[in-house]
Amino acid sequence: MRKPYVILIGSASGIGKSTIASELAKELGIKHLIETDFIREIVRGIIGPDYAPALHKSSFDAYVTLKDKQRYDGNTASLISAGFEEHASFVIPAIEKVIKRAVDDYDDLVIEGVHLVPGFLDIEKFKEDANIHFFVLTADEDVHKERFVKRAMKIKRGGKHLEYFKENRIINNYLVKQALEHRIPVINNLGINETKKRMLTLIKEICKEMVFRHSVDQLDLETDIILNKYGGRIMDVSYFLPGFGEPLKRKVNVYDPSEAKRFIKLLQENPKRKKDLEGLYELSGNVHRHKICAPDEESLQAMIKELGEKGLLYQFNSEEK
Repeated sequence: MRKPYVILIGSASGIGKSTIASELAKELGIKHLIETDFIREIVRGIIGPDYAPALHKSSFDAYVTLKDKQRYDGNTASLISAGFEEHASFVIPAIEKVIKRAVDDYDDLVIEGVHLVPGFLDIEKFKEDANIHFFVLTADEDVHKERFVKRAMKIKRGGKHLEYFKENRIINNYLVKQALEHRIPVINNLGINETKKRMLTLIKEICKEMVFRHSVDQLDLETDIILNKYGGRIMDVSYFLPGFGEPLKRKVNVYDPSEAKRFIKLLQENPKRKKDLEGLYELSGNVHRHKICAPDEESLQAMIKELGEKGLLYQFNSEEK
């Protein structure tokens, strides 16, 4: 029997996780979709406010219940993050119980919510029995603010709720930091289709190893096709150097177009670093190997075709084949 899917999608309020979770569940045919807010309400019914005052506040204002606020000495971000940690810590054990039940019953499951905190949730204990995928969504601050306001008005939580964008933005930054520290993929939620494709690429792992031949200056074109156009990712790189029996290998896992753009910009701004990479490319005759992945087989084949048409793939002669 195949392992069940368990997909966890965390983010601060207003990033768009509920929409993405719903679309992803629909795409994968998963009927069980749970919000951590519902799990929190059950826990609130068991643990009273006298014992867990932070639990009975919202994630963004739980800090007001902390008894040692003075030790943060004006560090607002740390204070809000500490309150959020206290709030989420009461919900995490119940979330893990829900995951265990789904795994035991071989049920596919999507869970979304702010309480999915990397480093707090122990996903390792489920990896042997489930295909577990954990994501944290983020967005640019202006985009986040616009979505936050729209969401608050849609669910009729205007007024005071709208005053807490700053706190929610701090929680966003905290979750992103935790995700990066614990190697959880951070997905910039630019739009439904783009985000869904990027997540499916990581979930489905429809991949193929391809041999490329292009210059450093064509890296921008390569990443634009794979990451932007097809929502794919690039894994690992091997350089074939003369005189070496085995290729020089380097671990790579690039799925975020902004990360690729930062790298290319760094090369442009640092001539020495670019020259060093060009030297490596020249030694290998501009030939290197990647594993490239896509959200589905059709996208993978279209991606490979376009990479070939743009002259980025190595053309083997009959003897090499």
